[in-house]
Order: sequence, then C-alpha cells, then structure tokens
Amino acid sequence: MYDYDLLVVGSANADLVIGVERRPGAGETVLGSDLAVHPGGKGANQAVAAARLGARTALLARVGDDAYGRLLLDSQRAAGVDTVGVLVGGAPTGVALITVDPSGDNSIVVSPGANGRLAPGDVSAAASLFHASRVVSAQLEVPLETVVEVVRSLAPDSRFVLNPSPPRPLPAEVLAACDPLIVNEHEARVILGESCVSERPEDWARILLAKGPRSVVVTLGAEGALVASAAEGVSHVPSVKVDAVDTTGAGDAFTAALAWRLGTGASLAEAAAYAARVGAAAVTKAGAQASYPTAAEAEAL
Repeated sequence: MYDYDLLVVGSANADLVIGVERRPGAGETVLGSDLAVHPGGKGANQAVAAARLGARTALLARVGDDAYGRLLLDSQRAAGVDTVGVLVGGAPTGVALITVDPSGDNSIVVSPGANGRLAPGDVSAAASLFHASRVVSAQLEVPLETVVEVVRSLAPDSRFVLNPSPPRPLPAEVLAACDPLIVNEHEARVILGESCVSERPEDWARILLAKGPRSVVVTLGAEGALVASAAEGVSHVPSVKVDAVDTTGAGDAFTAALAWRLGTGASLAEAAAYAARVGAAAVTKAGAQASYPTAAEAEAL
C-alpha cells in the first residue's frame, strides 16, 4: 500500500506577474499592470494541482529561508500537500518573472535560486518518500544530475513521468525511465535535436518513442495532444474549448492530472483526456496554483 499517489520532485518559485498589452521586443520598454505575486514553480504547481484533484501528494523541493519560501510552504499545505520533503535554506527562493498579454499567452524568465541547490544527495536522503509513492514526476527546473538520481531512486514498481522543461538533451538512462515523457512542441524539437526531420507532431511522437521512453505525450495547445506507446501506436486526444484568461501553469496542471490518473490504472489516452479537462479549467482563471480546479470542477467540463 502506497502512502502517496504522487511524489513530485522539482522546483518551487515565487511567480512575479505583470499584465501587458504586448510583450516587449529587444531594447523596448512597455508599461504593465500592478505586480502580483503568486506561488509557482513547475514542481510546486504540479503538487498543488494533484492535491486539489484529490491525490495524496508529496513534494521534494528546496526553498529559501525567506518570505517567498514561506509563501510557497503555506500554499502547499493549504492544498493538502505533504511538505516533509521540502528543504529550507542554502539560497534565496527561486523567482519567475512573468508577463501575460491580453490573449493569456505568457513569457517567463526564471531565476532558479534554491532550486539549483536541490542536489542528488537530497534525493538519496529521501529514499523513504520514493518507496512510499506510486508515481513520481519531475521537470528540469532543478539540476539534471538530480533528475538522474530520481530515476535511480525509483521503487521497482513505481511509474516515472517527466516534463523536460526547460528542455535540454536527456541521457538515455532518463529517457528509458519515462512513462510517459510529456513535451510541448518547443520541447519536442529540442529533445529531438537533429532527429527532428519532420514538421508533423505525429512523427515527433514516433521518433521520441524510438529514443527510449516507454510512452510519449505531445501537447499541442488548442489542438489537444498526441499519446504514443509501442503497444498502442499514436492517437489524438482532443482539447476542451474554453475562453483562456491566463495560460500560466496550465501545462503543470495537465502533467499532474495525467500522472495521478495513470497511477489509478487509467490508460494513457484516458489519463490524457482527463488531463486536458484539468488544463482547460486552469486557463480560465488568472495565476498558476490559484487557477487549479478541484475534481468536481474538472468533471464539469
């Protein structure tokens, strides 16, 4: 019996958000809205999203001993996330500088801060969390060597989900553990590198699958997503049409929902369809964690 449905290993940032009429070009200054500060970071976002859906969730992360760190811990606990794995100190809390335009699209610059100090040794020291978790998810806002140690620390029958964001080339050991590897169009191109010989997302999914992951999900925004596995081939999951207010953190909500549903025994296509509803619900509200739906709100879509 697992204590946790999902263990999230990853980043915890304070999101500093400014609304703009349009995002500035190089050397340009534009005026924006008042600054809003929200708890964020891909790891912290995923943990809150899963917990709000009802998953028993734990977070392994590092924050600074500062006001932003306390903001993040409070947000996790309010959502019901177990923060026993959140380490405090070593560097200031990570910060994400986010601009959001009227269409809801965003641009993000991240200062990793304490996230960059989440070390392989921190993963090793948390072995009990890994053995207590049915599914483990990670991203790349923490050092890649830490993600490698996550893969090496997995319990024999647990499942590993990776969203390689921000994208970079991945070692074969990490790729082989992914079930699934979840990428958007930009991330797919970076991971594929010279193997990106097609403009068709269906081909990306197949080529990515050939690189070692047990399964692959390619998210396509308003076009939905593609899911791929050796056993079932490539299939399309439609999107849910909503009026977008702010896309910040929507991909994290999608990943968390998919990872949790896989742990309950859903097929990859079933989990992705559910995750599409959760991601759609998230873009209808401003902010990242504040926008994440409950299970009832997701089902209403």
